[in-house]
Amino acid sequence: KLVMMLDVEKVLAETNQVDDSHEYRAISQVNDLRDMTVFYADDSSVARKQIEKTLDAMGVRHVEAINGKRAWDELQKIASQAEATGKRVRDFVQLILTDVEMPEMDGYMLTKMVKSDPRFAGIPILMHSSLSGMSNQKLGQSVGVDAYVAKFEALKLAETLSTMLRAQAQNQTR
Repeated sequence: KLVMMLDVEKVLAETNQVDDSHEYRAISQVNDLRDMTVFYADDSSVARKQIEKTLDAMGVRHVEAINGKRAWDELQKIASQAEATGKRVRDFVQLILTDVEMPEMDGYMLTKMVKSDPRFAGIPILMHSSLSGMSNQKLGQSVGVDAYVAKFEALKLAETLSTMLRAQAQNQTR
């Protein structure tokens, strides 16, 4: 039997070639976000490119991982570096963005581990997934996700990131 497989993320990305980076910049100009860093995890190269494009247009630094397990390993390294320098992890990373479905460790487990580790206190988690149903959002909330944005809604992602990062900037001055 022959089975046809369709890469929906790639099709959506290729059919949505509008350059709306000026809108991202306008959102971020409300507050200077250049000192902010977003750590994101997604196994889809198409989604990672969209996230990177959005963050670059907003002027936000970023670090990426290709799945939840690698994200957790990298976050552990950042936590060790923070401890060694006498700083908080949130001095290095101000927001974590994660996909839901990833190999090795999904976004729910990653969120649960981050939220249960006191070293990551005060760092919000934004879930970014093609699973946009209410049941998925409720499951995300049950493990501690602070916000949920469907994939391929780049402007909504930029708006949510900007709002969350501005709140983090205000918290850091306290």
